[in-house]
Amino acid sequence: MKTTIQITIITILSTFFLQAQQQKGIIGTSNWMNNWTNFKPGAVEYNEATNIIAGTIDKDTRLTKRNTYQLVGIVYVTNNAVLTIEPGTVIRGDDKTCGTLVISNGAKIMAEGLETDPIIFTSNKGTTERKPGDWGGIIILGKAPINKLGGIATLPFNLDEILNHYGGQDAEDNSGILKYVRIEYSGRKLSALKELNGLSLAGVGRKTVLSNIQISYSNDDSFECYGGDLNMNNLISYRTTDDDFDFTQGAQINISNSIAIRHPFSSDISGSRCFEVDSYDKIENTDMTKKMTKINASNITLVNLEENNQGLVRESAHIGENTFFNLTNSVVSGFTPFILLNGNIGNGNENLSKITLKNVMANNCNGGITSESSSNDAGIKNWYSNPEFAIESTKIKSDELFLTPNIKGNPDFRTKFNNAVASGK
Repeated sequence: MKTTIQITIITILSTFFLQAQQQKGIIGTSNWMNNWTNFKPGAVEYNEATNIIAGTIDKDTRLTKRNTYQLVGIVYVTNNAVLTIEPGTVIRGDDKTCGTLVISNGAKIMAEGLETDPIIFTSNKGTTERKPGDWGGIIILGKAPINKLGGIATLPFNLDEILNHYGGQDAEDNSGILKYVRIEYSGRKLSALKELNGLSLAGVGRKTVLSNIQISYSNDDSFECYGGDLNMNNLISYRTTDDDFDFTQGAQINISNSIAIRHPFSSDISGSRCFEVDSYDKIENTDMTKKMTKINASNITLVNLEENNQGLVRESAHIGENTFFNLTNSVVSGFTPFILLNGNIGNGNENLSKITLKNVMANNCNGGITSESSSNDAGIKNWYSNPEFAIESTKIKSDELFLTPNIKGNPDFRTKFNNAVASGK
């Protein structure tokens, strides 16, 4: 009898986990975007700053909820110091001086908010004046590997030359925690070719915790990883101007249960995507003996809120040559085309085998997986028509596909087709 009960329990658990693995898009027994997120940050009246943060933080420092802080100029956390931020703390980036927070190589940020009390980085402007690029953003520099020649690099953001370096040999490097954090109206444009991101992660190692982070109205990318080795989950990118998730320089990333919500009037004419994935900018600056970028993305939802086919939002993902990209158990809705491949990838097995899509729904996408070089399209289409990829093309309205896709309220972008979701709604 005992053996029979054990077998039954194992069978039930196995069935549950198999269903969980097959569910498409973001998952959860409840809507994990509730409570800590805000899709209308322009309407929130934050307290005026009571404390100024400026210059260099070179010893352990704690920011408390009872104060509201103004981030003035570029603020560096250095000397292996730890910056701890209490749940519920609000930090407002100064517009005039482009307030920017830089966690330098060896230092840490411990920003662990709560679902009911998130940590908020936002604009210092009033409710009617806030706009993307009001302040800089957050930059974390770590010691994890990158594939640039020499293994060490600097970011092109006009930072202090002594403090602006990242990369190394420690894939396990720990730069701290960002959890239940909102970053709003960041991404200052420094020049025609230089724009800060909401969160820039350069050479950041896998002991760093990155979970439940919402970036809204960034003027450039929401999340950008320059190399490094990371596990990331429950990320939200909303109405960014450029890319939602940008990975380069040999980044080794596992990203799960995350969503990008694109809006036609928050897109860059130069080409904005949910995923921008490549291994390098210039091959001549790359150590080809090092790891190329590899992204494992599971239970991802990419959704375009565009209506009436304005054509302002294009492909959901752009994949570069010599890059590994695995997308599984995901929903991609409303893009033209579905995915775009760099023309140098071609249509040969060696390169296409690096890009896998399994159990993916391509909903209301005008065009499939295509190439910048149209001569490759026939071979690419033939490759991905293999049943092992299980790419499902559908034409379902957003309100029929998602539980509550109304961004004006409390949106819930879990799909109506996930069995485990229905019981937890």
